[in-house]
Amino acid sequence: MPLYLDAWGDTHDVVAVQDEEPDQIMDLARGLDAPVSGEVEAALDAGPLDVAYVFGPHDRMVDTCMALIERGVAFVVEKPGGLGSDGLKRVREAAASAGVAATVPLVQLGGPVDHALSLAGTPTYYRASFVAGPPERYREAGCSWMLQPGRSGGGCLVNLAPHFVDLFLKRSGARHVELVEARRSASLHGADVEDHATLLLAGDDGSEAIIEVGYAFPASPAKRYCSYTSVGSGGFVEVATSGHVSFTRASDGVSEPSVIDVDSDPLYDSFVRRVADTWEDGFAGLPSLADLGDTMDLIWAAYRRSSVPSEEVSLG
Repeated sequence: MPLYLDAWGDTHDVVAVQDEEPDQIMDLARGLDAPVSGEVEAALDAGPLDVAYVFGPHDRMVDTCMALIERGVAFVVEKPGGLGSDGLKRVREAAASAGVAATVPLVQLGGPVDHALSLAGTPTYYRASFVAGPPERYREAGCSWMLQPGRSGGGCLVNLAPHFVDLFLKRSGARHVELVEARRSASLHGADVEDHATLLLAGDDGSEAIIEVGYAFPASPAKRYCSYTSVGSGGFVEVATSGHVSFTRASDGVSEPSVIDVDSDPLYDSFVRRVADTWEDGFAGLPSLADLGDTMDLIWAAYRRSSVPSEEVSLG
């Protein structure tokens, strides 16, 4: 929620804030001059509502979205949109049937990193590495449910990878993308959810994507490590954690340097402002539940394909 506050203040009138642990959000709600409730239905009764933002525990997302659809309220839902593909499909079909608009903050799409990578053209080979801070930060933020697999569905894979799977799907020239391999580990922090994951995706056009995510960066003002590469007919693009970009053109081998802001936090502010501008038009131009469904199908497949090792193995 903190990433949204400034833009909400500028563009929205917040009429209610709900959390199953209301004490956790009293200060945020006070800053928004909005009442707090512990139950979804009580918050919905605070209307009339134009738009709702669904940020709660993943095991309650489907029920919350269905309650909004029944009331005809457009909504923004965070990934993953539930604990599996079936629940998200049910939400998607119900929203379409009821004519209720919905969007998803897959905020990297159209952002500085996306624009930089697009210099290479349609990606043939794509790599994204995004390693955020340790899992303990979720307890400190009052979101301990994020570290409970039964409530969150998983760790860094379900939380961070959707952004970069979505980018590859959006920019790929493939008609079909499949999961080739998936690996997960909780070795660094020993939590109940993975703190590192790697995916290998392949398109039917011969393209490949390697996506690495983690809760493996130390607690630090630097917040995260990130780097990206993309290879296409236009050339080769490299984006570093520092924001330095190098684009080497395929036509003449000349490299063009530039610098961008790779911090993803400001992208949420821009997203809220686009929600405010487009909610009456069905969130035109913003990511859809169908986009989220395509992305999460691959990620839930990765969970089925991989397991976090629970036993030590001695070698030698």
